[in-house]
Amino acid sequence: MNAKTPNAIDSYVGSQVRMRRQLLGLSQERLAEQIGVTFQQVQKYEKGMNRIGASRLQRIAEVLNTTPSFFFQQDPS
Repeated sequence: MNAKTPNAIDSYVGSQVRMRRQLLGLSQERLAEQIGVTFQQVQKYEKGMNRIGASRLQRIAEVLNTTPSFFFQQDPS
């Protein structure tokens, strides 16, 4: 696997973070501010390029008013 190719789970979790953030009308800059990272870091999380650690995912969940497990849930389709 290419080192530049995001892990499928990291990509999925990142896309869930992005969807939830947009649903709440929060900018990447605002989320970054709330969790103590740069907005570029949030971009990398959302694209799945950087893996989100457990404590950071917990903080993101708090800011986005949800649970960490939300980011792993898949639609039953």
